[in-house]
Amino acid sequence: MLDPSHPRSSRVLERASLIKRRAPGTDRQEQLIAANIDTAFIVTSCNQDFKVARLERYAALAFEARITPVIVVTKTDLVADAQSYIDAARSVSEMIDVVALDARGSAPKTELAAWCKPGKTVAFLGSSGVGKSTLANALLESQSIETQDIREDDAKGRHTTTRRELHAMPNGCLILDTPGMRELQLTDAAEGINDLFADIQELAAWCRFNDCQHETEPGCAVLTAIDEGALDVGRLGRWRKLMAEDAFNSASFAERRSRDKAFGKMVRGAKKIKDVRR
Repeated sequence: MLDPSHPRSSRVLERASLIKRRAPGTDRQEQLIAANIDTAFIVTSCNQDFKVARLERYAALAFEARITPVIVVTKTDLVADAQSYIDAARSVSEMIDVVALDARGSAPKTELAAWCKPGKTVAFLGSSGVGKSTLANALLESQSIETQDIREDDAKGRHTTTRRELHAMPNGCLILDTPGMRELQLTDAAEGINDLFADIQELAAWCRFNDCQHETEPGCAVLTAIDEGALDVGRLGRWRKLMAEDAFNSASFAERRSRDKAFGKMVRGAKKIKDVRR
């Protein structure tokens, strides 16, 4: 909060929400993606690049940050059976709205209006080429954001948006357009994963053993649901993968923070000794 008369008296407000990931590479760094977002539009296309597992990752990040996730399925006009993509997107979570549209024209402005209200901030997240910038242009009623066609051989997009940009809609809603992210490793997102897979959590409560791993244990409600066709075995596998990945990355970051804290303490101690000797 800026105090124009006394700038030094200004104060930084706490973030209302934060989306982050483990940065690509091996140095175990965190990358902050977006902050103070009200709604995260998770954008995907009706083509061979569509992946439920990727949508689940974005949704887990949104749930962890207490941001409202909305899955936007684009390019419905380019396929004969768009409903199969829509149904797959809806399988991610019963708590997530799914909107299917052609990103060009007036559809985004009408279909996404419920979330793009004055004073709100929305973000478009997803891989390159899914139509994030096209959607932003439609809401802004301009062509100010550069767009580019996807590759025809594998339906993957080219990196047109290279940095995060904040734009203002005519009604006062703010739009954050983000670059495509093909690698999205989770960290410190256990609660978001549990919220996303609430169906598995509810089933696990009925397992015979409190520490059931849902593998071979007798009386496992999760395995029973799979046998009865009430739960997809692939969904259980993706839950296991995300939980294991998040636990590993969270532990890695905790270890790094501990080392950095110890190193900082050592530097401060050495500086004090040096000052005393002077």
